[in-house]
Amino acid sequence: MRIVFVGSPGFALPSLDALHENFNVVGVITQPDKPAGRGRHPRPPAVKTYAIQHEIPFIQPRKVREAEVHSRLERWNSDVAVVAAYGQILPASLLDIPIHGFVNVHASLLPRWRGAAPVQAAILHGDTRTGITLMKIDPGMDTGPIITKAEVMIEDQETSGELLARLSYIGAQLLIDTLPSYLDGKIETTPQNDQDATSAPLIKKMEGKFTPDQTADYVSRQIRAYEPWPGSYFEWEEKRVRVRKAHALPSNGNEAGSLIEVVGFPAIRMREGILVLDVLQISGKQAMPGDVFLRGSRGFLGSKLAFS
Repeated sequence: MRIVFVGSPGFALPSLDALHENFNVVGVITQPDKPAGRGRHPRPPAVKTYAIQHEIPFIQPRKVREAEVHSRLERWNSDVAVVAAYGQILPASLLDIPIHGFVNVHASLLPRWRGAAPVQAAILHGDTRTGITLMKIDPGMDTGPIITKAEVMIEDQETSGELLARLSYIGAQLLIDTLPSYLDGKIETTPQNDQDATSAPLIKKMEGKFTPDQTADYVSRQIRAYEPWPGSYFEWEEKRVRVRKAHALPSNGNEAGSLIEVVGFPAIRMREGILVLDVLQISGKQAMPGDVFLRGSRGFLGSKLAFS
């Protein structure tokens, strides 16, 4: 089985590794290197590093519509192309080049949470379950017919980073178990019901800020959903305080915005409920337990957060 792999970040690695170990990965398409870290030095995507280590031919087009992508796909002459978190929408002109088209490893139970951030959306909206869907890509945004699914429960305190890591291995195993039968014509795809679709658009860094006019339950989910990126934070005394871990307690919502202490830990009275800050991080410093932060932050208790 000749496979082209299309992907970029760490989520894609288990799928690429499983395909490489079990089949013949003849080429890789991944994103260009991007500046990262304090020095803004170019950093290769995880998939590129893997391709180099295993001597798999690869290309890094700035835009997937470039002519090189079309010509390479034809030259690689693959049975199927597998996509996992590539980061660009594939044009219709490419979809029929592999004999069996493109198969996407999507981190949700489609049609729920179509889009770029399905895991974050599932946690943010309080879903109790999610999973991996293998679907055949069509010209729409995650609208193609479903090949198979694997469902998992979302753990109570699981962050998006932890859940993505777990799903990445489930997706890899699902590929190995499913692709041979799918390519042999033994699996019939199922159209998605568009009426059940929900959208999980790309998250912007500015969305990490929260204020006391939100509920404690919602913000506690946001903190899990946006960990490790873009992170969740509030502003106190012109400082950006990132909250790495928190939990919600019930409250009547009086004096929203007040900074208080709960069993030795800092907390915020929200519009509804109390948000207890378990782990925090001030810009430029290491993350610390909330009780340690409280001991070193004179003036925190008794002050008040703004609503904007």
